[in-house]
Amino acid sequence: MEYAKIGFIGLGNMATAMISGMLKEQIVAPADIIGKARTAGTEEKVQERFQIEIAPDNATVARQADILFLAVKPIYFPEIIAQIRAELRPGTRIVSIAAGKTIAYLKKAIDRPDCKLIRCMPNTPALVLEGCTGVCAEDTVTQEELEEVLTLLRSFGVASVVPERLMDVVVGVSGSAPAYVFLFIEAMADEAVAEGMPRKQAYEFAAQAVLGSARMVLETGKHPGELKDMVCSPGGTTIQAVKVLEEQGLRAAVMDAMEACIEKSRNL
Repeated sequence: MEYAKIGFIGLGNMATAMISGMLKEQIVAPADIIGKARTAGTEEKVQERFQIEIAPDNATVARQADILFLAVKPIYFPEIIAQIRAELRPGTRIVSIAAGKTIAYLKKAIDRPDCKLIRCMPNTPALVLEGCTGVCAEDTVTQEELEEVLTLLRSFGVASVVPERLMDVVVGVSGSAPAYVFLFIEAMADEAVAEGMPRKQAYEFAAQAVLGSARMVLETGKHPGELKDMVCSPGGTTIQAVKVLEEQGLRAAVMDAMEACIEKSRNL
């Protein structure tokens, strides 16, 4: 599979995580990537780290890219699209990573029927090549064209196709979810510190417990409830902790938080 030119408008944390994965997996070479950021400082750091081409403006990225990633915050979309609309070449695949910006919105805003639109929602663990990305595409994108984009996205984690109606759910269960997990790790570490454990060690123990537990879910294929029961010995310590979490409404709190997140994504 060959890629002619990959473009990035926006070179923030998510874009650099994506670029890092693509280069590490040797799917593309630095010379195959062109990007543009809002600040010269960001461009200098990215160019020094990856040796990619830095464009003089967004229009240049749009002219050269065969696959163009729009890696900017949703509020900047009207400004960016106005700059690139006329510069896009026919057949360009435009990949948006912005929450809340539907394919219908992109189609109307970009107004280029000769271009092909794809939405995706990666998350920040892409920074350590453990990302999870939901992907959907308009009907004009062929399976081969979609697979090429999926190969790029899988260079920094897992990427799965979902119906567009579930993209806001992807935001709740994956895109924003690392923040929930970080809160959980921090809370566990805080209590370990309260009981006398050094903070650095407490973070290591808590984070490794979460990492190992997640891997067990993914690699064993067992239901999370079954895995939980395996830890809860009769009359033991774990079931007492689980009892308190249930009394305090952990499940309901997580579900309510996700509901709020999903609703916010729908209204962006």
